[in-house]
Amino acid sequence: MKPPRVTLSLLDASEPLRMRAPTVDEDGKTVTDFMVIFPGLRKEPQIQIQRTTREIHRILARFSDTVVFAELNLALNLLWVSTKPINGKRFEIADAIRSSVPSARLVSHF
Repeated sequence: MKPPRVTLSLLDASEPLRMRAPTVDEDGKTVTDFMVIFPGLRKEPQIQIQRTTREIHRILARFSDTVVFAELNLALNLLWVSTKPINGKRFEIADAIRSSVPSARLVSHF
């Protein structure tokens, strides 16, 4: 089976996130979501934003077997991640992001 593709989107989207983010994985199982906020990221110099986004992408790629969807909204300094329903994985991913980007804060998971 082909692993899901991890795409970190940085573009402003024309439709609401609830319309773009998947609700099920390729096996039809309901995904689990979490949000991470990066306080002040949009106000950082462009080089710092690029470093941070590369680091987020690197971390999400490590979990490409689990991550189904990810979107970074720079206007809100918010990362939305949808994952396959594997116990503890969303916390592992959030911890990896926090370890690499200390300003990152887990906002919520559901």
